[in-house]
Amino acid sequence: MSTTAVKGKKKTGSNGSSFDNLEIFLLHLPTTIWYLIFCYAPMFGVVIAFKNYKVKPGKSFLYSLFVNSKWSGFKNFEVLFKSSYFSDMLRNTLVYNFIFIVLGVVIPVTLAILINNMWSQKLAKVCQTMMFLPHFLSWVVISYFVYAFLATDAGLVNRVLLALGLRETKNMWYTDVGFWTWFLVFLNVWKGMGYNMVVYLSSISGIDQEMYEAALIDGATKWQQTKYITLPTLRPIISIMFIMAVGSIFRSDFGLFYQATRNAGGLVEITQTFDVYIYKALLERPNINMSSATSLLQSVCGCITIIIANIVVKKIDPNAGLF
Repeated sequence: MSTTAVKGKKKTGSNGSSFDNLEIFLLHLPTTIWYLIFCYAPMFGVVIAFKNYKVKPGKSFLYSLFVNSKWSGFKNFEVLFKSSYFSDMLRNTLVYNFIFIVLGVVIPVTLAILINNMWSQKLAKVCQTMMFLPHFLSWVVISYFVYAFLATDAGLVNRVLLALGLRETKNMWYTDVGFWTWFLVFLNVWKGMGYNMVVYLSSISGIDQEMYEAALIDGATKWQQTKYITLPTLRPIISIMFIMAVGSIFRSDFGLFYQATRNAGGLVEITQTFDVYIYKALLERPNINMSSATSLLQSVCGCITIIIANIVVKKIDPNAGLF
């Protein structure tokens, strides 16, 4: 019987492992090609940030870039730093992202803990779905909803306020900087809290329930269970989400600042971020040199900040870093 078993046993060797590697290689080949074409090949365009790019009619992009365009060194960055709008872009991008990072951790973690402690699983599923739904809405759709409420003439808010006698005249919401300063924060939290909440909720569901049972036997309250079991267990995923958010601190949500506000001229002082400027520099007042310089600055600063954030997190908790 042993001889039969040996004969029936499938042979494995270098040829078999090579065939398996070939299968895996063929599986990831389309993804690799996609990344090479759409992610790595465009990276050569960063040289535009250091050139005075000029298009030559009838010539290819490469000819216009390397032959027809002269090197300008760091002149594009110098013009960007000395521009009157650079301080506004930097302030809006950093301040808003700092608020988004803090609220993007506190609110989703709190909601995930509350939903996990609900007695009714059906009600928990309903609340989770309702909070997750805004994540699937595009900013274009949201902008139309917001406009339906805040339009000066036919907006629902103005009509209700006038009908109730709370205001005598219609308010021009799309020029109200004070209102939009905090309404932008509300929109960002409302749209993004559901996705982050699901991430933390899935981590909470993976916690060993015996730890909660042991704590309950010892007389621990819900707050003590959250403080000494849930939050320490969530610390690694919170650290990863925090590092990734810090890495994008120099980038802003273009849809939030441009589409949700309908590019209102009266709100430029709070909606002028790096991403909005790049879009305007490309389409509204074409200047590919400045847009490339701004984009490269974003990428470099983002790389630096994510490395610094990871180092800080590793210093606090060696097991909680991203890399």
